[in-house]
Amino acid sequence: MKMQTLFDLSGKTAIVTGCNTGLGQGMAVALADAGADIVGVNRSDASATRAGVEATGRRYVDVAADLASTRDIPGIVAAALAAFGRIDILVNNAGIIRRADALDFTESDWDDVVNVNLRTAFFLAQAVARQFVAQGGGGKIVNIASMLSFQGGIRVPSYTASKSGVLGLTRLLACEWAKRGINVNAIAPGYMETSNTVALRADANRNRAILERIPADRWGTPADLAGAVVFLASAASDYVHGHTLAVDGGWLAR
Repeated sequence: MKMQTLFDLSGKTAIVTGCNTGLGQGMAVALADAGADIVGVNRSDASATRAGVEATGRRYVDVAADLASTRDIPGIVAAALAAFGRIDILVNNAGIIRRADALDFTESDWDDVVNVNLRTAFFLAQAVARQFVAQGGGGKIVNIASMLSFQGGIRVPSYTASKSGVLGLTRLLACEWAKRGINVNAIAPGYMETSNTVALRADANRNRAILERIPADRWGTPADLAGAVVFLASAASDYVHGHTLAVDGGWLAR
């Protein structure tokens, strides 16, 4: 297979959760630029993502859903099938974070984060994998992990727990589904310029400390995930299973 064909997603349908802004938006547009039609799953307006996808010549369908629970999952799958007839790729990107000292952390902040970042991510992957099996031909699932899948962090106990769980779940699903032609892998973004890091970047001391630790000497951007997500969603990664790819400017190498 020629190299350009390995990364070609023409004719594929990708579901991307939480793609109205930031990393999700960047990945949705990257997948579209590689040829995929996009089903965006969002709580908020995603018109900018639609514009970015359609600028590549691909189609975009937005599905309004609240991923704090699993109740909208059947509708997400049904909407994708109604629009494009099949599903080939799932990017489990939607996630939230709550910050507080572990001594003061509430059950609500624990449950809210774990429900979105881990529970719903699993059940959406399950629903999409069932569709992969039903339609034949396998498929690609890309979960979004974190540096805190590898490290402890501070003041984000439920986020660390959920993202550590995403790394483990990625391995488990790969072990079960690889023989079905389903690739399950993950991307672990480093410190990125997104809405989740506004407070960190605004704190001069924390910003300086973070940059001093990153060999690349800069915060990442959504565009930095483009190559990684297209690779893991394409035939180029057909023999990659259960791997979590760090896109972190060298953070974990320090």
